Amino acid sequence: MTWSATERYRLESAPGGLALVQDLLNTVAAGGPAHRDLLADVTDAQEWTNGATAAWAAVTGLQTPHVTLDEAALRVIRGLRDALREAAVPGAGPLAGDHPEIPEHSGEAALRLGGDGVVRLEARGHGGHQLVALVLAEVYEGQQADTARRLKTCRNPECRVAFYDRSRNNSGAWHDVKTCGNAANLRAYRARQRER
Repeated sequence: MTWSATERYRLESAPGGLALVQDLLNTVAAGGPAHRDLLADVTDAQEWTNGATAAWAAVTGLQTPHVTLDEAALRVIRGLRDALREAAVPGAGPLAGDHPEIPEHSGEAALRLGGDGVVRLEARGHGGHQLVALVLAEVYEGQQADTARRLKTCRNPECRVAFYDRSRNNSGAWHDVKTCGNAANLRAYRARQRER
């Protein structure tokens, strides 16, 4: 199973279930040249959802949830994606701090003690609400493990591709330094030279 939205930008996915959050962020039309929005319509969104939930099940070892989308569910998922993108501001990990301007989203979840003795956060609901709960559960677990702050969007405003910052000090700002970072740094250098 693959993370189709993230792989189209030639990026390594975030670890574990946090890759589902990254993949949702990368469904947006981004990059240069821009890729198409994978949540543009119900058909495309269902195709992405089927692949993403299968990939999530493969990395978590849990059962693949069956999520069926309609127009109303698609609006909810797009809203969550937009809120998460706002939270993933360049220079700070997503949901690492307070963002009072971001609309709230919620989903049902339950704690379940498995036969292996491990307590898991289990997403509940149907359709788009189940997908929202699954994504929020992964963000929550990423916050608890202190990995969610490493999920960022590229600082380049024309790109904003979501990447997992694997730098030792969590200082990454570009999804790819060669394409986005070098161009921005060159523009900044030339601007400083013109000011002198």
